[in-house]
Amino acid sequence: MQVLHLKDEYIKLGQALKAAGLVTSGVEAKAVIQDGQIIVNNEISRQRGKKLYAGDIIDFHGEQIKIEK
Repeated sequence: MQVLHLKDEYIKLGQALKAAGLVTSGVEAKAVIQDGQIIVNNEISRQRGKKLYAGDIIDFHGEQIKIEK
């Protein structure tokens, strides 16, 4: 499981995917999110601007990212 440390109170889902290196661009992030390929805290998320806070977990094709402060 990869850990992504927050610099602010939260990070948006599309930004987190890019920061973790799971996508290469905002366009790619938008596509995989809208396709329902992203799971946040065991629920499919289709909100590119979804705010993620410490403790949230993203799952993308078996790759997991944990958001930490």
